[in-house]
Parts: sequence; structure tokens; C-alpha cells
Amino acid sequence: MLAAPRRVIINTDAKNEADDQFAIVHALLSPTLDIRGIVPAHFGTGKRSDSLRASREEVDLLLRLMGREGEYVVADGATHALPDPVAPVPSAGSALIIEESKKDEGTLYIPFLGPLTDMASAILEDPEIQDRDVVVVWIGGPPHDDLIPGHAPEFNLSNDIVAANIVMDSRIPVWQIPMSVYAMVSVGHEELRQKVSPLGELGAYLTQQVIEFNARGTRLMMDFRSLGDSPAIGVIMNPRGATWRSCPAPFFDADGSMREPEPGRREIPVCESIDTRWLMEDMFAKLRAFDAAQRPARTEDPGV
Repeated sequence: MLAAPRRVIINTDAKNEADDQFAIVHALLSPTLDIRGIVPAHFGTGKRSDSLRASREEVDLLLRLMGREGEYVVADGATHALPDPVAPVPSAGSALIIEESKKDEGTLYIPFLGPLTDMASAILEDPEIQDRDVVVVWIGGPPHDDLIPGHAPEFNLSNDIVAANIVMDSRIPVWQIPMSVYAMVSVGHEELRQKVSPLGELGAYLTQQVIEFNARGTRLMMDFRSLGDSPAIGVIMNPRGATWRSCPAPFFDADGSMREPEPGRREIPVCESIDTRWLMEDMFAKLRAFDAAQRPARTEDPGV
């Protein structure tokens, strides 16, 4: 009997930066993952007022570029953060999470590449989800050794601190990949130009949107980008390709700083490092294989 692929629902603030796109594509190209749905997520209002819509449009674009429109359930998440710790923001995305969690088909992994809004909402809508076979993999939060008062909040955390605390206070297993780890998964423009850009319309788009995103920045010129969301996909495929330590589940103050843990606080696995060589090369290899498989179809279609 062949081993079953891992069930996955991807929750993604896909148009926030330029890294979600790589994580999504990598997941869709990985046969060890059974993608049961994609939930576009909001990313606050600091960058734009319609962040959920932008994430949905980006997910739809990626599926079109891959020629996979209609192959996956795409269910929009909440349009905004939770207003308080007891009020959910129900959405098609939280409904999908609840529905899929009820299936007796092995562990359901949910990588959150942005805020934890839709997971917190699902917990408030259906508290019994905490006792089902669900694992949350969160890209977010500051390093656990950083307890400096007034620490500027990590971005994914800042977009829904209430939701993060609900999830951390719950019984849901959480694998956390903090900023100190995800920021180290970087790729240079030139590497993307050589390895990804030649790989059809998809590769060209993945590369160009990174370069264009960096060009819009107001800081010093950059010719690299952290593909910081990719570790969430990597640790689901290969949990032993990362190092972990057990830490008290964090609780965050309103400014995003981490409180000193209370005695008896439940512990969660926190990622300390990931095998970036494997992670990046696996993604590049799957992109090459996907492009090679698409070439005959492009050659036969005179409109391409």
C-alpha cells in the first residue's frame, strides 16, 4: 500500500509581498502534498484597503499561469482582523477549514503564510476543531529570545494579534517558524534570472514580480529577497529538514511584544533552522520539471 500524501489547506496573504507566490507554486507541484484548498487572506490595511481581494486575484493569477484554473477549491478568508477575542469573522475560508477538519483522512496541515485570522475564527465558530487531527504551521512572530519591551511587531503577527493569541491559547498543535528563521531563506535576483525566469510564463512572472517589488521599496537598493513563506511548505514535506525546540506558546501584547510565559503554559515546537539548500533546490527542480512538461503543449498551440 502506497503512503498517502499529506492533506493541506494553504492560507495565504498572496499579494502582500513577493514570496507567497513561490510557496504556493512549490506546494502545488509537490506530489507528497494533497492540496484540499487555498484560502486567500487579508494583510491588514497598512498597504491597501482591499488586501483580501488582492490576495484572491493573485491566487487566481498563479493558477491561470499554471494552467490549473478550477482544479482547486479557492475560498476567500476574512476581510479583516478579529475585532475581539470572542467574535469570529466567518468566511468561506474558515468554513472550508472546519469542513475539511471533520474528515477522517489523516492529519490536516494548514500553513498560514500571513495572519492567523481564519484559524482563530474557525476555533471560535467550532471549538471542537481543537480536538481534531489538525496542525497549524505559522510563518510569524518574533524570535522567542527577543523579549525586549516595545519590540516592533513582526508583520504577520501585527495584522491580527488577537487571532494569534486565540490560536496560541487553544489546544490546536502549532508549529511556529519565527522571523529569525524565515528571514534567512533568501534568493538573489541573478539566481532567479538564471534558474527561474527562463521557465515559461510562470517562471518569468515569479522572477519579475520579485524584482518589481524590490524596486518599489523606499529603502536601500536590494538584489535579493527572502522567500520567507517557503519554510511552511518545506517543514510539512520534510519535518526532519528543520531543527526544533520546545517553547511555551507565546502570548502577545497589543504592541506585538512577547510576554514572559506563565508557569504551566503549553509548549509548541518552534523552528530554529531549516535546510535551505534542499528547500530551494527542490523548488527549482520542480519548476524545471513542470516547465519541461508544459513545452509540448505550448509547441502544439499556435496561439502560445
